[in-house]
Amino acid sequence: MTNKTDDLGIADTSLLTDSDWAEINKLKRAHDEGGSRALSKALEELKKDPVRIFRIMTAFYPEKMREAAKDVIAELGMTEEDFRELSQSLTRKAQSH
Repeated sequence: MTNKTDDLGIADTSLLTDSDWAEINKLKRAHDEGGSRALSKALEELKKDPVRIFRIMTAFYPEKMREAAKDVIAELGMTEEDFRELSQSLTRKAQSH
C-alpha cells in the first residue's frame, strides 16, 4: 500500500504547512479535472505567492530547489552563511512584531 505523498511524487514534506497541503490538493484536483492546461493555470496563480510556491516545489524537487537557491544567493554576492544570518534576523524581527 502506498501513501498519498508517494502517489504525488513528493520527496520531502518537512517544510509543508497545512495551507501548502491545501494548495497541493488544489493543484492535483486541477490536473485531475482539466489536465496539464488546468494545472499550468493553477501554477500561474500560485506564482503570486513566491514563498508558498518555493516550499511546495521544494517538497517535489528538494535537491533542484536547494541548488537553485544556492545559485541565486551566489548571484546576489552572498555566502550561504550571510543568507542564514539574514534569514535568522528576519525571522526574529517577524516573531517580535
